[in-house]
Amino acid sequence: MKPFGLIRKLLVTAALAFAPAASFAGIFISVGFAPPALPVYVQPPLPAPGYLWTPGYWAYGDAGYYWVPGVWIQPPTPGFLWTPGYWGFAGGVYGWHGGYWGPHVGFYGGVNYGFGFGGIGFCGGEWHGGTFAYNSAVSNFGSTHVTNVYRNTTIVNNTTIINNNHTSFNGPGGVVRQPSAQESQFANERHVEPTANQMSHQTAASQDRGQLASVNQGRPATMAAANAGAYHQVAQQHAAAQPISAADRSSGRNFQPNQRAANQDQRIANGVRNGQINAGQAARDDRRQANIDSQIHNDRAANGGRLSGQERQQINREQNGASRQIANQKHNANPRPEPQEEKRR
Repeated sequence: MKPFGLIRKLLVTAALAFAPAASFAGIFISVGFAPPALPVYVQPPLPAPGYLWTPGYWAYGDAGYYWVPGVWIQPPTPGFLWTPGYWGFAGGVYGWHGGYWGPHVGFYGGVNYGFGFGGIGFCGGEWHGGTFAYNSAVSNFGSTHVTNVYRNTTIVNNTTIINNNHTSFNGPGGVVRQPSAQESQFANERHVEPTANQMSHQTAASQDRGQLASVNQGRPATMAAANAGAYHQVAQQHAAAQPISAADRSSGRNFQPNQRAANQDQRIANGVRNGQINAGQAARDDRRQANIDSQIHNDRAANGGRLSGQERQQINREQNGASRQIANQKHNANPRPEPQEEKRR
Protein backbone atom coordinates (compact mmCIF):
# COMPACT_ATOMS: atom_id res chain seq x y z
CA MET A 1 0.00 0.00 0.00
CA LYS A 2 1.33 3.44 -0.89
CA PRO A 3 2.14 5.86 1.95
CA PHE A 4 -1.01 7.63 3.09
CA GLY A 5 -2.89 5.29 0.78
CA LEU A 6 -6.40 4.00 1.25
CA ILE A 7 -7.63 0.41 1.30
CA ARG A 8 -11.32 0.00 0.69
CA LYS A 9 -12.87 -3.42 0.97
CA LEU A 10 -16.55 -4.11 0.65
CA LEU A 11 -16.80 -7.58 2.13
CA VAL A 12 -20.49 -8.12 1.50
CA THR A 13 -21.27 -5.94 -1.51
CA ALA A 14 -19.25 -4.90 -4.53
CA ALA A 15 -20.75 -1.41 -4.66
CA LEU A 16 -18.22 1.42 -4.45
CA ALA A 17 -20.69 4.13 -3.54
CA PHE A 18 -20.17 3.70 0.21
CA ALA A 19 -23.88 4.10 0.84
CA PRO A 20 -24.30 5.36 4.43
CA ALA A 21 -26.87 2.68 5.20
CA ALA A 22 -24.37 -0.08 4.43
CA SER A 23 -22.01 0.89 7.24
CA PHE A 24 -24.47 -0.29 9.92
CA ALA A 25 -24.60 -4.04 9.29
CA GLY A 26 -21.45 -6.14 9.57
CA ILE A 27 -18.02 -5.02 8.37
CA PHE A 28 -18.90 -3.35 5.07
CA ILE A 29 -16.09 -0.81 5.02
CA SER A 30 -12.37 -1.12 5.73
CA VAL A 31 -10.05 1.88 5.69
CA GLY A 32 -6.26 2.02 5.68
CA PHE A 33 -5.93 4.67 8.40
CA ALA A 34 -7.57 5.35 11.73
CA PRO A 35 -10.62 7.57 12.28
CA PRO A 36 -10.12 10.89 14.11
CA ALA A 37 -10.42 11.18 17.87
CA LEU A 38 -13.92 11.59 19.27
CA PRO A 39 -14.84 15.27 19.68
CA VAL A 40 -15.97 16.49 23.09
CA TYR A 41 -19.51 17.88 23.09
CA VAL A 42 -22.55 18.53 25.28
CA GLN A 43 -25.57 16.24 25.07
CA PRO A 44 -28.70 18.09 23.88
CA PRO A 45 -31.70 17.92 26.24
CA LEU A 46 -34.08 14.99 25.95
CA PRO A 47 -36.83 16.12 23.51
CA ALA A 48 -39.56 13.98 25.10
CA PRO A 49 -39.93 10.87 27.28
CA GLY A 50 -39.38 7.66 25.34
CA TYR A 51 -36.37 8.79 23.30
CA LEU A 52 -33.03 6.98 23.76
CA TRP A 53 -29.59 8.48 23.21
CA THR A 54 -27.47 7.24 20.29
CA PRO A 55 -23.93 8.65 20.44
CA GLY A 56 -22.13 10.38 17.58
CA TYR A 57 -19.48 8.53 15.57
CA TRP A 58 -17.12 8.84 12.60
CA ALA A 59 -18.52 7.21 9.47
CA TYR A 60 -16.75 6.83 6.13
CA GLY A 61 -18.00 7.89 2.70
CA ASP A 62 -16.72 8.94 -0.71
CA ALA A 63 -15.24 12.11 0.83
CA GLY A 64 -13.47 10.30 3.67
CA TYR A 65 -14.38 10.33 7.35
CA TYR A 66 -17.36 12.41 8.41
CA TRP A 67 -19.06 12.93 11.77
CA VAL A 68 -22.60 11.68 12.37
CA PRO A 69 -24.01 13.80 15.22
CA GLY A 70 -25.20 12.14 18.40
CA VAL A 71 -28.99 12.23 18.53
CA TRP A 72 -32.03 11.22 20.57
CA ILE A 73 -33.96 8.48 18.73
CA GLN A 74 -37.18 6.59 19.40
CA PRO A 75 -36.41 2.85 19.65
CA PRO A 76 -38.08 0.47 17.19
CA THR A 77 -39.87 -1.33 20.01
CA PRO A 78 -40.15 -1.02 23.82
CA GLY A 79 -37.54 -3.03 25.67
CA PHE A 80 -34.80 -2.59 23.06
CA LEU A 81 -31.50 -0.78 23.65
CA TRP A 82 -28.94 0.60 21.19
CA THR A 83 -25.49 -0.97 20.76
CA PRO A 84 -23.29 1.63 19.01
CA GLY A 85 -21.14 0.74 16.03
CA TYR A 86 -17.36 0.97 16.32
CA TRP A 87 -14.15 0.87 14.32
CA GLY A 88 -11.84 -2.08 14.97
CA PHE A 89 -8.22 -2.43 13.82
CA ALA A 90 -7.28 -5.89 12.55
CA GLY A 91 -5.31 -7.25 9.63
CA GLY A 92 -3.75 -3.86 8.94
CA VAL A 93 -7.06 -2.06 8.29
CA TYR A 94 -9.81 -0.33 10.28
CA GLY A 95 -13.17 -2.04 9.82
CA TRP A 96 -16.57 -0.64 10.77
CA HIS A 97 -18.78 -2.89 12.93
CA GLY A 98 -22.36 -1.70 12.57
CA GLY A 99 -24.65 -0.84 15.48
CA TYR A 100 -27.97 -2.51 16.22
CA TRP A 101 -31.01 -2.60 18.52
CA GLY A 102 -31.57 -5.50 20.88
CA PRO A 103 -32.70 -6.52 24.39
CA HIS A 104 -29.18 -5.90 25.76
CA VAL A 105 -26.25 -3.63 24.90
CA GLY A 106 -23.47 -5.73 23.45
CA PHE A 107 -19.81 -5.11 22.66
CA TYR A 108 -18.94 -1.79 21.01
CA GLY A 109 -15.17 -1.97 21.13
CA GLY A 110 -14.68 -0.51 24.59
CA VAL A 111 -14.92 2.95 23.02
CA ASN A 112 -16.04 5.58 25.53
CA TYR A 113 -18.73 7.50 23.63
CA GLY A 114 -20.00 9.14 26.83
CA PHE A 115 -23.56 9.82 28.04
CA GLY A 116 -24.12 6.28 29.30
CA PHE A 117 -21.86 4.52 26.79
CA GLY A 118 -18.63 4.54 28.79
CA GLY A 119 -17.08 1.55 27.02
CA ILE A 120 -18.85 -1.30 28.85
CA GLY A 121 -22.58 -1.78 28.41
CA PHE A 122 -24.99 1.09 29.02
CA CYS A 123 -25.66 3.05 32.20
CA GLY A 124 -27.99 5.74 30.87
CA GLY A 125 -31.22 4.06 31.88
CA GLU A 126 -33.27 0.87 31.89
CA TRP A 127 -36.64 -0.43 30.83
CA HIS A 128 -39.37 -0.93 33.43
CA GLY A 129 -41.97 -2.80 31.46
CA GLY A 130 -42.90 -0.57 28.55
CA THR A 131 -41.50 2.58 30.15
CA PHE A 132 -37.88 3.73 29.96
CA ALA A 133 -36.37 5.16 33.17
CA TYR A 134 -33.48 7.60 32.77
CA ASN A 135 -30.32 7.78 34.88
CA SER A 136 -29.96 11.45 35.72
CA ALA A 137 -26.23 10.92 36.39
CA VAL A 138 -25.58 10.94 32.63
CA SER A 139 -28.74 12.26 30.95
CA ASN A 140 -29.59 15.87 30.12
CA PHE A 141 -33.28 16.63 30.56
CA GLY A 142 -33.21 20.40 30.08
CA SER A 143 -36.75 21.71 30.57
CA THR A 144 -38.38 18.42 29.56
CA HIS A 145 -40.75 17.14 32.22
CA VAL A 146 -39.65 13.58 33.00
CA THR A 147 -41.01 11.61 35.95
CA ASN A 148 -39.39 8.22 35.35
CA VAL A 149 -35.95 9.21 36.63
CA TYR A 150 -33.40 7.70 39.03
CA ARG A 151 -29.76 8.41 39.86
CA ASN A 152 -26.99 5.80 39.94
CA THR A 153 -23.39 7.01 39.85
CA THR A 154 -21.92 3.65 40.90
CA ILE A 155 -22.83 1.97 37.63
CA VAL A 156 -21.35 4.93 35.75
CA ASN A 157 -18.02 4.49 37.51
CA ASN A 158 -18.05 0.72 37.05
CA THR A 159 -18.73 0.82 33.32
CA THR A 160 -16.46 3.70 32.29
CA ILE A 161 -13.18 3.08 30.48
CA ILE A 162 -10.85 6.04 30.99
CA ASN A 163 -9.89 7.36 27.55
CA ASN A 164 -8.17 10.72 27.92
CA ASN A 165 -7.15 10.75 24.25
CA HIS A 166 -10.76 10.16 23.11
CA THR A 167 -9.63 7.27 20.90
CA SER A 168 -12.39 6.24 18.51
CA PHE A 169 -11.33 2.68 17.61
CA ASN A 170 -10.62 -0.72 19.14
CA GLY A 171 -7.31 -2.52 18.72
CA PRO A 172 -3.55 -1.82 18.82
CA GLY A 173 -2.98 1.91 19.18
CA GLY A 174 -6.55 2.38 20.35
CA VAL A 175 -8.76 0.86 23.04
CA VAL A 176 -7.50 -2.63 23.79
CA ARG A 177 -10.48 -4.60 25.03
CA GLN A 178 -12.11 -7.91 24.09
CA PRO A 179 -15.81 -8.75 24.50
CA SER A 180 -16.76 -10.41 27.75
CA ALA A 181 -18.53 -13.77 27.81
CA GLN A 182 -21.80 -11.96 28.48
CA GLU A 183 -21.28 -9.55 25.60
CA SER A 184 -20.50 -12.47 23.30
CA GLN A 185 -23.77 -14.04 24.43
CA PHE A 186 -25.64 -10.80 23.69
CA ALA A 187 -24.22 -10.84 20.16
CA ASN A 188 -26.28 -13.96 19.41
CA GLU A 189 -29.58 -12.41 20.47
CA ARG A 190 -32.26 -11.18 18.09
CA HIS A 191 -31.19 -7.82 16.70
CA VAL A 192 -32.99 -5.12 14.78
CA GLU A 193 -31.40 -2.85 12.18
CA PRO A 194 -31.22 0.93 12.73
CA THR A 195 -34.47 2.79 12.31
CA ALA A 196 -35.36 4.79 9.21
CA ASN A 197 -34.64 7.98 11.19
CA GLN A 198 -31.13 6.76 11.98
CA MET A 199 -30.48 5.84 8.36
CA SER A 200 -31.64 9.23 7.06
CA HIS A 201 -29.70 10.94 9.86
CA GLN A 202 -26.43 9.40 8.68
CA THR A 203 -27.27 10.16 5.05
CA ALA A 204 -27.82 13.82 5.94
CA ALA A 205 -24.47 13.97 7.73
CA SER A 206 -22.69 12.45 4.72
CA GLN A 207 -23.95 15.35 2.57
CA ASP A 208 -23.02 18.09 5.06
CA ARG A 209 -19.61 19.50 4.14
CA GLY A 210 -19.05 20.84 7.66
CA GLN A 211 -19.06 17.25 8.97
CA LEU A 212 -16.11 16.11 6.82
CA ALA A 213 -12.98 15.45 8.87
CA SER A 214 -10.82 16.87 6.09
CA VAL A 215 -12.76 20.14 6.33
CA ASN A 216 -13.35 20.45 10.08
CA GLN A 217 -10.03 18.92 11.20
CA GLY A 218 -11.80 16.83 13.83
CA ARG A 219 -14.12 19.63 15.01
CA PRO A 220 -17.47 18.94 13.31
CA ALA A 221 -19.81 21.83 12.59
CA THR A 222 -22.66 19.93 14.30
CA MET A 223 -21.62 17.67 17.18
CA ALA A 224 -25.07 16.55 18.33
CA ALA A 225 -28.78 17.19 17.79
CA ALA A 226 -31.92 16.91 19.90
CA ASN A 227 -33.65 14.94 17.15
CA ALA A 228 -32.96 13.74 13.63
CA GLY A 229 -35.51 16.05 11.97
CA ALA A 230 -33.94 19.20 13.38
CA TYR A 231 -30.50 18.27 12.12
CA HIS A 232 -31.79 17.26 8.69
CA GLN A 233 -32.95 20.83 8.11
CA VAL A 234 -29.52 22.16 9.12
CA ALA A 235 -27.73 19.63 6.88
CA GLN A 236 -29.92 20.53 3.90
CA GLN A 237 -29.17 24.23 4.39
CA HIS A 238 -25.44 23.51 4.58
CA ALA A 239 -25.56 21.28 1.49
CA ALA A 240 -27.43 23.93 -0.50
CA ALA A 241 -25.09 26.74 0.58
CA GLN A 242 -21.86 24.81 0.01
CA PRO A 243 -22.15 21.37 -1.61
CA ILE A 244 -19.39 18.82 -1.28
CA SER A 245 -17.15 19.27 -4.32
CA ALA A 246 -14.96 16.89 -6.30
CA ALA A 247 -11.94 18.56 -4.67
CA ASP A 248 -13.43 17.85 -1.24
CA ARG A 249 -13.84 14.19 -2.14
CA SER A 250 -10.28 13.93 -3.40
CA SER A 251 -8.93 15.71 -0.34
CA GLY A 252 -11.08 13.64 2.01
CA ARG A 253 -10.01 10.28 0.60
CA ASN A 254 -6.37 11.21 1.15
CA PHE A 255 -6.84 12.95 4.47
CA GLN A 256 -5.33 11.40 7.57
CA PRO A 257 -6.31 12.90 10.92
CA ASN A 258 -3.47 14.99 12.31
CA GLN A 259 -2.49 13.09 15.44
CA ARG A 260 -0.08 15.80 16.47
CA ALA A 261 -2.85 18.40 16.43
CA ALA A 262 -4.94 16.09 18.61
CA ASN A 263 -2.02 15.75 21.03
CA GLN A 264 -1.64 19.54 21.17
CA ASP A 265 -5.32 19.90 22.01
CA GLN A 266 -4.93 17.35 24.80
CA ARG A 267 -1.92 19.23 26.23
CA ILE A 268 -3.94 22.46 26.27
CA ALA A 269 -6.83 20.74 28.05
CA ASN A 270 -4.49 19.15 30.59
CA GLY A 271 -2.81 22.52 31.23
CA VAL A 272 -6.15 24.21 31.93
CA ARG A 273 -7.24 21.40 34.24
CA ASN A 274 -3.98 21.51 36.21
CA GLY A 275 -3.98 25.31 36.48
CA GLN A 276 -0.79 25.66 34.38
CA ILE A 277 -2.64 27.46 31.57
CA ASN A 278 -5.33 30.04 32.19
CA ALA A 279 -8.47 30.53 30.10
CA GLY A 280 -7.00 33.39 28.04
CA GLN A 281 -3.87 31.43 27.19
CA ALA A 282 -5.94 28.38 26.29
CA ALA A 283 -8.08 30.45 23.92
CA ARG A 284 -4.97 31.81 22.18
CA ASP A 285 -3.45 28.33 21.98
CA ASP A 286 -6.66 26.93 20.53
CA ARG A 287 -6.88 29.73 17.92
CA ARG A 288 -3.29 29.10 16.92
CA GLN A 289 -3.95 25.37 16.55
CA ALA A 290 -7.15 26.07 14.59
CA ASN A 291 -5.18 28.31 12.21
CA ILE A 292 -2.65 25.52 11.66
CA ASP A 293 -5.48 23.05 11.03
CA SER A 294 -7.04 25.45 8.53
CA GLN A 295 -3.71 25.89 6.75
CA ILE A 296 -3.31 22.11 6.48
CA HIS A 297 -6.77 21.80 4.95
CA ASN A 298 -6.21 24.63 2.46
CA ASP A 299 -2.82 23.26 1.41
CA ARG A 300 -4.29 19.80 0.90
CA ALA A 301 -7.26 21.15 -1.07
CA ALA A 302 -4.91 23.07 -3.37
CA ASN A 303 -2.67 20.05 -3.92
CA GLY A 304 -5.07 17.18 -4.62
CA GLY A 305 -5.42 16.11 -1.00
CA ARG A 306 -1.70 15.91 -0.22
CA LEU A 307 0.96 18.12 1.34
CA SER A 308 4.17 18.90 -0.50
CA GLY A 309 7.51 18.43 1.25
CA GLN A 310 7.88 22.18 1.68
CA GLU A 311 4.37 22.46 3.13
CA ARG A 312 5.08 19.64 5.57
CA GLN A 313 8.22 21.40 6.77
CA GLN A 314 6.30 24.66 7.22
CA ILE A 315 3.51 22.93 9.16
CA ASN A 316 6.07 21.12 11.31
CA ARG A 317 7.76 24.43 12.18
CA GLU A 318 4.43 25.97 13.16
CA GLN A 319 3.52 22.94 15.26
CA ASN A 320 6.91 23.15 16.98
CA GLY A 321 6.27 26.81 17.74
CA ALA A 322 2.84 26.03 19.16
CA SER A 323 4.33 23.23 21.25
CA ARG A 324 7.02 25.52 22.67
CA GLN A 325 4.39 28.12 23.53
CA ILE A 326 2.38 25.56 25.51
CA ALA A 327 5.53 24.30 27.26
CA ASN A 328 6.64 27.83 28.19
CA GLN A 329 3.23 28.67 29.64
CA LYS A 330 3.31 25.54 31.77
CA HIS A 331 6.89 26.22 32.87
CA ASN A 332 6.08 29.78 33.97
CA ALA A 333 2.90 28.79 35.81
CA ASN A 334 2.44 27.96 39.45
CA PRO A 335 0.31 24.82 39.42
CA ARG A 336 -2.65 25.05 41.74
CA PRO A 337 -3.91 22.07 43.77
CA GLU A 338 -6.68 20.30 41.92
CA PRO A 339 -9.93 20.08 43.91
CA GLN A 340 -11.43 16.64 44.30
CA GLU A 341 -14.57 17.64 42.40
CA GLU A 342 -12.46 18.93 39.50
CA LYS A 343 -10.48 15.68 39.44
CA ARG A 344 -13.71 13.72 39.27
CA ARG A 345 -14.89 15.84 36.32
